[in-house]
Amino acid sequence: MTLTPQEFVSKWKRAGARERQSVQEHFIDLCHLVGHPTPMDFDSTGEVFAFEMGAKKTSGKQGWADVAKLKYFGWEYKAQNADLDKAYNQLLQYRDSLQNPPLLVVSDMSTIIIRTNYTNYKTQCFTLTLDDLLTSEGLRTLKAVFFNPEELRPNETLQAVTEKAAREFAALAQNMLKYGDDRQVTSHFLIRLLFCLFAQDIGLLPQGLISRIVEQTRNNSRDLAEALKELFAKMSKGGFFGADRIPHINGGLFDDDTAMQLDSKDIATMSHIDKLDWAFIEPSIFGTLFERGLDTSKRSQLGAHYTSKDDILLIVEPVLMAPLRREWDKLQKAMQTLADERDMIRMAESESINATIRGELQKFSDKIASIQVLDPACGSGNFLYVALRLLLDLQKQVSVFCESLRAGHLEITVSPNQLHGIEVNEYAHELAQLTIWIGYIQWRVDNGYGLPGEPILKPIDNIQHMDAILGYKTSEVSETSEVYEPEWPAADVIIGNPPFLGSIKQREELGEKYLAELNGLFKDRIPPKSDLVCYWFEKARQAIVDGKAKRCGLIATQAIRKGLSRTVLDRIKDSGDIFMAYSNRPWILDGASVRVSIVCFDDETEKQRILDDKPVKTINPDWHWCMKV
Repeated sequence: MTLTPQEFVSKWKRAGARERQSVQEHFIDLCHLVGHPTPMDFDSTGEVFAFEMGAKKTSGKQGWADVAKLKYFGWEYKAQNADLDKAYNQLLQYRDSLQNPPLLVVSDMSTIIIRTNYTNYKTQCFTLTLDDLLTSEGLRTLKAVFFNPEELRPNETLQAVTEKAAREFAALAQNMLKYGDDRQVTSHFLIRLLFCLFAQDIGLLPQGLISRIVEQTRNNSRDLAEALKELFAKMSKGGFFGADRIPHINGGLFDDDTAMQLDSKDIATMSHIDKLDWAFIEPSIFGTLFERGLDTSKRSQLGAHYTSKDDILLIVEPVLMAPLRREWDKLQKAMQTLADERDMIRMAESESINATIRGELQKFSDKIASIQVLDPACGSGNFLYVALRLLLDLQKQVSVFCESLRAGHLEITVSPNQLHGIEVNEYAHELAQLTIWIGYIQWRVDNGYGLPGEPILKPIDNIQHMDAILGYKTSEVSETSEVYEPEWPAADVIIGNPPFLGSIKQREELGEKYLAELNGLFKDRIPPKSDLVCYWFEKARQAIVDGKAKRCGLIATQAIRKGLSRTVLDRIKDSGDIFMAYSNRPWILDGASVRVSIVCFDDETEKQRILDDKPVKTINPDWHWCMKV
């Protein structure tokens, strides 16, 4: 059977507001319109194309989507004039159960909204009304949903979007900083602007608000500064900005209403960067790129490479996630077995099993939300952001699995408060907090959980602005200072990319006084002339010995495997063990390509040993005398 566009539109315009029983008829008519077999004709088994896709066959419960074609789309219907955004959020929460299709579609009987769902690409939206289906372009878009989703794949990757945004923002930063204003005040103002651009595009601020402010004041920098000052004041506590309601943001970022004046070049740049889609910037790299724009010492690195998310995962996965994933695999199997048993017994007894299932899954979900992560050289927060996203993803899996077993709904409780960082650079320190919050807000929106409650930004006091390996304690009486070893916060895991600095350059960059004090503080543990990175390894090792951490994964120069620097690996082997390592990995350090070693270690609890992706019996400090399994 076929339907012409005119026949389809005429039928469904007459239908008006119909009940949900019209859903399947509407979709079957769409199949006839585009010349695609109906779900039953295409797949009588219902395994790859079906209504109510994803339901357990024994449960009789409605599936994850009203209709889905695996590897093509998930499709959720709502009654006429209902909230289609709510339908989209439902699809976002359950898209993994549909094998993460490239397209997510929501519709009522008169409007179809198609959103792309390609990993590492920005989301693109296509809206088709009934009248659009009378056009060749509208019909072509609908046919692509059924036959070739690749036609709708966005052109720009998230990486490209982020790099473009970083370049434009850096131009604004460079122009503002050239006047010699207070650097901390200027950088704080720029970071506020950055968040406003993101907030506008993600839906925290009214759509187009920054655009209107810039356009209405573009000929008067003082008026622009006053408008931003008023906006920042509203973001501090919440309230109305003209006719627009501004949510309570604060979080320390908007602790006052200070706004700087921009010159004509700045305003022109602001007008241009406002047109970029800041909702899709990639947090795992943008902090580094923006830090280079703010810090004159790193300005030459603006066009250089950065540590990718895949590289960060080389540490975060084995150190943070591997034990959790092993526990999750066992728990899933056990709870699935319980659910299968429940489905074969009487209702009265099944309630008790349901309570057990929910209780065990809630316990594991709470465990995920209790994990504490420390990066003692956090830079602009890239490692911490990746760790947060992985914990959120895993907790979501637990929640979705609980619902699939009909044991109830579990809340998403993983939060930025689980992250701890130490950073001595003032620009990176503030950016780290912003990186984490933007990443967290993006995850919630991208996964259908909506924006966090007000205040939107909570202070992240866990990100400390200090030196991680050498502190100074000043006497109030004599005004003299003495050095001390800073205490790191307790955490379940320690991850990161501490600074590398060989012995030849240490005196030049650290200064003789600092170097002498550092050597004196660690004289019994780290030999002088060891690479600077060794001090982070030693403090992480000691944290494990003291029970203040369980597992650690850090990047090191390859020199850590030889000479004096190897001492710290010997100490790690004496007090615990190395469970995973890479001997010679390509890496990016301050914009330059280098080769590094990666070392993951613990108190010998981990039983598996992996060297350069291959199982071995043991990993020795110099890497060379490892016995294969």
